[in-house]
Amino acid sequence: MIIAVIGNAECPPDVALQAEEVGRLLAKNGATIICGGLGGVMEAACRAAKENGGLTIGVLPGTNPGEANPYVDLPIATGMGQARNVIVAISAQAVIAISGGYGTLSEIGLALKHGVPVVGLGSWQLPGEHLILAKDAEDAVAKALDLAKKPGARSRGRLE
Repeated sequence: MIIAVIGNAECPPDVALQAEEVGRLLAKNGATIICGGLGGVMEAACRAAKENGGLTIGVLPGTNPGEANPYVDLPIATGMGQARNVIVAISAQAVIAISGGYGTLSEIGLALKHGVPVVGLGSWQLPGEHLILAKDAEDAVAKALDLAKKPGARSRGRLE
């Protein structure tokens, strides 16, 4: 199962701690993380996932795979800039949005448009949309995994 973890490339320590907890819990539950491959939320989630035996995929904006944070197992250099957000958003069976700015908002919108459920942890709140709010990292991971396992969940992104 692939879960996207999205959020700012730079974040304060409390947000990094949330991302680390999300990464740790996803790895312990056997999920692969896909993200934008850079710093901040992405690096924190990847670092904790790697420390717990998880697999990480980084979809990079540039053309150099070496730009990925050191915890990305599979760097994908796209040369697409922010357009790479489409790949991150629709390659997963669920998305966890942690904090985030407009780039995160674009990924949330793309995921929802393509039927990928999004769990928000201290992130955007969209009235009338199907964004599921979480109270903490454990709640976010539990909700994302549950949504990804539901019958009829998108089959794209499955590593089986």
